[in-house]
Amino acid sequence: MKKLVAAALAIGLAAPLASVAAGAADIPHYPIKDPPRLSWSFAGPFGTWDKGQLQRGLKVYTEVCSGCHSLNMVAFRNLTDLGYSEDQVKGFAASHQVTDGPNDQGEMFKRQGKPNDYFPAPFANTEAAAYANGGAAPPDFSTIAKARAVESGFPGFVFDIFTMYTTKGPDYVHALLTGYQDPPKGMRVPQGGYYNPYFHSAAFLKMPPPLSDGVVKYDDGTPETVDQYAKDIAAFQMWAAEPHMVERKETGFVVIIFLAIFTVLIYYTKKAIYSRLDDH
Repeated sequence: MKKLVAAALAIGLAAPLASVAAGAADIPHYPIKDPPRLSWSFAGPFGTWDKGQLQRGLKVYTEVCSGCHSLNMVAFRNLTDLGYSEDQVKGFAASHQVTDGPNDQGEMFKRQGKPNDYFPAPFANTEAAAYANGGAAPPDFSTIAKARAVESGFPGFVFDIFTMYTTKGPDYVHALLTGYQDPPKGMRVPQGGYYNPYFHSAAFLKMPPPLSDGVVKYDDGTPETVDQYAKDIAAFQMWAAEPHMVERKETGFVVIIFLAIFTVLIYYTKKAIYSRLDDH
C-alpha cells in the first residue's frame, strides 16, 4: 500500500514539474538575436572619444531623434566637450525654445535657450509622449546606452570581464536601429508593430525604422548610410550617458601605476626593516 501511495505521489509531482519545464522551454528569450560586437574608439582601458563622430551623432539626434526622444540630463554647455566653441554652443542653444518661469503673472513662458539650459523635451510629460506615440513613451536618450546593455549569460560574462567588454549598450543601439526586417514566416506582428529581433523585450516594437540612407547630410564626407547613422548616434548616446568616461579611465590608469609603485616601495621597505631585525 505504501508503495502505491509513493508511486502516485511521484506521478502527481512529476506531471506539474514536466508541465513547468515545457512551459519554460516555450518562453522566448529576448533579444532573439544578440547584437554584433563592433569596434568603438572609446572601447577598452585606453579608449578615447572620436569628437567628429560625436558631432555627427548630435546632428542625427537633432534632425531625426529629438522629435520623439528627450535628452534631459545633457546641458547645452556640455557640447564644448564635443569640440564646439563657446560661441557655437551659444548659437546652438539659442536655436532652441525652452520653458521658463513663472513670470510676474505666475505663468510659464518660452524663451531662447542659453548654454546653462538643458535640452528641451519634445513632450510636456510622459503621458503626453505616450499618447502621441501609440501608448509607448519614447525613452530618454541620456542614459539609454547604459540602461539597454544586453547582459551576457554564463560563462559569457566571465570572458567579458577579462576582455574588458564595456560597449554592450552602443552595440545594442546600433543593432536595434539597423535590425528592422520582415518577420519570419508564420509570425504575426500586431498592427502598428515592427519586427526587430534585436529588441530587448519583445519580437516587435512600435517605433518605425527611424533612419534611411541620406536622411541626414554630413559635412565631413562621411557615408550617409543607415549603418553609419546608427554608429554615430550610438556613440553620442554613450557620451551622453557617461561624458567623463575618458577622464575616468585616465585617472584609473594613473591610480594603478601609483599603487604598483607604492606596492614595490612597501615590499622593499618591509624587506629592509626585517633584514635588520634578523641581524639582531
